[in-house]
Amino acid sequence: MAAKAAEYAYDLVLRGGTVFDGSGAPGVIADVGVRDGRIAAIGLDLAAAAEEIDARGRIVTPGFVDIHTHYDGQATWSGRLDPSSGHGVTTVVMGNCGVGFAPCRPQDHDRLIRLMEGVEDIPFPVLTEGLPWAWESFPDYLDFLAGRAFDVDVGAQLPHAALRVYVMGQRGADREPATEADIAAMAALAKRAVEAGALGFSTSRTLNHRTSDGQPTPTLTAGEDELTGIAKGLAAAGKGVLQLVSDFFPDGAAELAMVRRIVERSGRPLSFSLVQSPKSPGGWKAMLAALSAAVDAGLPMKAQVCGRPVGVLFGLELTLNPFSQTRTYGEIAGLSLAERVAALRDPAFRARLLAEESDPQGPFAGRALRAWDIMYPMGADPDYEPTADKSVAALAEAAGRAPAEVALDAMLERDGRGMLYHPFLNYADGSLEPSFRMLTHRDTVPGLSDGGAHVGMICDGSFPTSNLIHWTRDRARGPRIPLETMIARQTRDTAQAVGLLDRGLIAPGYRADLNVIDYEGLRLDAPRVAHDLPAGGRRLVQKAHGYVATIVAGVVTQRDGEPTGALPGRLVRGGQAAPLALAAE
Repeated sequence: MAAKAAEYAYDLVLRGGTVFDGSGAPGVIADVGVRDGRIAAIGLDLAAAAEEIDARGRIVTPGFVDIHTHYDGQATWSGRLDPSSGHGVTTVVMGNCGVGFAPCRPQDHDRLIRLMEGVEDIPFPVLTEGLPWAWESFPDYLDFLAGRAFDVDVGAQLPHAALRVYVMGQRGADREPATEADIAAMAALAKRAVEAGALGFSTSRTLNHRTSDGQPTPTLTAGEDELTGIAKGLAAAGKGVLQLVSDFFPDGAAELAMVRRIVERSGRPLSFSLVQSPKSPGGWKAMLAALSAAVDAGLPMKAQVCGRPVGVLFGLELTLNPFSQTRTYGEIAGLSLAERVAALRDPAFRARLLAEESDPQGPFAGRALRAWDIMYPMGADPDYEPTADKSVAALAEAAGRAPAEVALDAMLERDGRGMLYHPFLNYADGSLEPSFRMLTHRDTVPGLSDGGAHVGMICDGSFPTSNLIHWTRDRARGPRIPLETMIARQTRDTAQAVGLLDRGLIAPGYRADLNVIDYEGLRLDAPRVAHDLPAGGRRLVQKAHGYVATIVAGVVTQRDGEPTGALPGRLVRGGQAAPLALAAE
């Protein structure tokens, strides 16, 4: 093969596509030549290559860089980091929201598993069987990952919950204040982690993040002194980014002021999750204004935002459904799907079920499970900006039926595989106007896909695909975003936000991470359930159509929407410099 490649000017050439280089510039028709895993040339009529892909009539983009995923477990047992790798993503960053599996002492394995199970909806048996636990320290974890091969590049962050429990033991899990000695120890371990190749450090300050037995995440009330001390540990190493998720409620201004002080004192770049909450529908605007003030003052801060509502899927195969907390449904909950469908189609059982009220428990309980006015049947062609007339409540009123009956029938479609979509953030006004404003803001980057997590409730690893479909091509309810802008947002901009300056652009010397896309044919199937996790665990997956080829380090990993089996991706140790020839630009 090497001898054959030596006969050609390039290893790979993409011929005649419309190249969107990730800079935000309009597309131009050109060939793209690849050699030794890097972009070697862009121009017309490039010389022959060992492999060529006809990109005429297609668009060519840099590979997408998804900076908010949770593949911390999956990366230890699988080389395929799907669903992300099936959506044009060529680099993922995991270890977000303060949860992960290192550092960890043997006696704390189950504790961290239960935290991940509760926060990210990855079942305990899946993690128990899948995790090899061939590490204790975070550098050990990185060394383990470095010995593996993937279909994307992988960057990892040091998770605060694991770090806190490792240093403080039960006191850390119980959210006791950290002592000066605790903070010094955490700072030293954080410094060591980024020196070993961690991209940064992440933490969570939201009540939505709980263990599977209902306990808040260990980091929920960590003090400013603790967070600042850890951030200074990164500063001592001279590298690493900070990532934070918080409720920013009830006093978002005070919380963001604290975050700003941490950045001022450490000098490390920080990003935080930003969504519209129905508790404070206009609060995101004040957050963006405060963020812009900080950036104007010279602070390296960004907000991670998303182009869809943050929502959950309910269904008979999934973690929750509108009836899952009733006594009547409890009678059949342990049966197979086919047996449950048969029971739910029995008139007597159905009448009993529909007559019973839900018993609210858990984070998505109560009104969330019966919010018929903001719950929508998920059809074969997913609609992530549905209008009010498509809600369960509106459909029920139009048909003269009870909403619960309409919801049940929607889930019984396709032999019990039908789903309901409940958007609960970014959709307080029934439209994605807040998402549009956030996505197009100067100080934000796309994120929050949670690829690899929430496997029984959410399937948002498809964010990069739906951003292209909805915002640049199909949106009918408001302004769109130029294609070149959206491509730049989820390639160059996301890569730069985490210090990966060697990717996200199609330019000589940059990583040959690329997509060839049939833009007009790009579409998403509805999410479906697959039973392919360890221990037979189930997860939601969502297939995209229109990806002609996805290329990682010059190697084709996906062709016509199917994996090729190639695993050229590797662990990315720390931030990466821009190619020398372009470092000054």
